[in-house]
Amino acid sequence: MNTYDDFDPTPPKSPKLPALVVDPIHGVHPFAGARNPLTRSNTAHRVSMQISTAATGWQPQLYHFESQPESSTALDALLSGQVYGLEVQLPSFKFKVPGRSERDHFYDLRITFADGFRRAVFVRNASSLATPDTQAEIDAIHQSIPADFADDAITVNGNDYTRAYRDNLRRIWHLSLKPNPAADQHVEAVARSTSFWLLRELIAQCDLPTKEAYQAAMRLVGQGVFTANWHAALCIHSRVWLTA
Repeated sequence: MNTYDDFDPTPPKSPKLPALVVDPIHGVHPFAGARNPLTRSNTAHRVSMQISTAATGWQPQLYHFESQPESSTALDALLSGQVYGLEVQLPSFKFKVPGRSERDHFYDLRITFADGFRRAVFVRNASSLATPDTQAEIDAIHQSIPADFADDAITVNGNDYTRAYRDNLRRIWHLSLKPNPAADQHVEAVARSTSFWLLRELIAQCDLPTKEAYQAAMRLVGQGVFTANWHAALCIHSRVWLTA
């Protein structure tokens, strides 16, 4: 007699758990998004971090990102030095794709620049962006943006942020939180007055400890003063050059 007739190999489904909630952090403004993206996922990596901007009076605020590409997009913008404020998980607005029912959309990010210009950012991976359904959805969303919501909107391909790119962004971001203008100015001045190919060759000509010169060079990469291959791990053996 077969005792496995009723056996079902399908793993049982666990009930959907609520989004994680971060307890209040002393000295840090709480998360201000309209929705909490910190749900469990087998594919996306949620990111939660503290960020200070002029809009928060340079006090740290808690930000939750639904994916690593979203957090990388934010860090990429912040490193430019042109950002006044950052918002994530914006309040929803209605949009409708022809032939489908009306839906709500929560924009991933809204960046306010120092001149007051506001840009809404939609982040998706390449495979999703390649589908006609997603393109129709993006078109409908952009056309439905309320007039007072943003000055323009862009779509970011999350696959552009490779693992190495994301790691470099995080390292440079953390170094930017420890500014050293004198070291940055010295390294830039040396770079403009001498020749080099690899970063270690530039560092060797600086009158700074190796650690300080390296950190200054990484901050200059983040500021766009130096150009480098962001898709490879940046180190003292990396090729770097002046952007202009």
